[in-house]
Amino acid sequence: MSKILLLETSSEVCSVAVAIDGRVTALVETPETLQHAALLTIQIQECLHQSGLPLAVMDAVALSKGPGSYTSLRVGASVAKGICYALDKPLIAVDTLHALALASKNADTGATPDALYVPMLDARRQEVWLALFDGQLKEVAPPQPLIFENNSFEKYLLDKTGSPALLRIVLSGNGAVKATSATIPNQTVISNITKCSASFLAPLAEEAFQKADFQDIAYFEPFYMKPPNITTPRESTLLTKI
Repeated sequence: MSKILLLETSSEVCSVAVAIDGRVTALVETPETLQHAALLTIQIQECLHQSGLPLAVMDAVALSKGPGSYTSLRVGASVAKGICYALDKPLIAVDTLHALALASKNADTGATPDALYVPMLDARRQEVWLALFDGQLKEVAPPQPLIFENNSFEKYLLDKTGSPALLRIVLSGNGAVKATSATIPNQTVISNITKCSASFLAPLAEEAFQKADFQDIAYFEPFYMKPPNITTPRESTLLTKI
């Protein structure tokens, strides 16, 4: 019986879950916040209390590896690594977009075998990070950035799939609404899966656990997609006049 602690910090949602044999038994999350450093360890404690299990009996720690917010991903990775080091537990990394695609497929009441699942994460302005998955959740196009303008999304789909005859395109994630600013195929729908959640990691984390697909704790780094946008403050005008 596998017991896995799940951490999701890739976006504005700070989320923790416990899964037993791939089934979520406890979940604590706070949407619409970027205070992951302050919340994550408290949520872990609350989630473990909810599950009735101590941290020491977890068989592994799984985290959403990105893409996503640079700072938030680092918080999740630091906490996950700390637990794994302290308790000698394996670390599992789950692709954030794959987890979103799986959740949107499971929630898709009109699912068809030839559907295309397109998870999207908000990357500010008119940009998203996205990937493409087919109806069997096989990756059609790897995670990459896309800027929405005019027919950019429709052209992107044609370039990646080679066919305009897709019967169903399902967008998910907090960047999906941005697609409405571009030309999209008529058969496109927006999933009700609009936020990341640690609960979405459970099936993929269980699969990785059974395959012993673990990360090297010393060298693991989240998938940031882009480096952080670090700026330096302008020199004070007042000081330059003194």
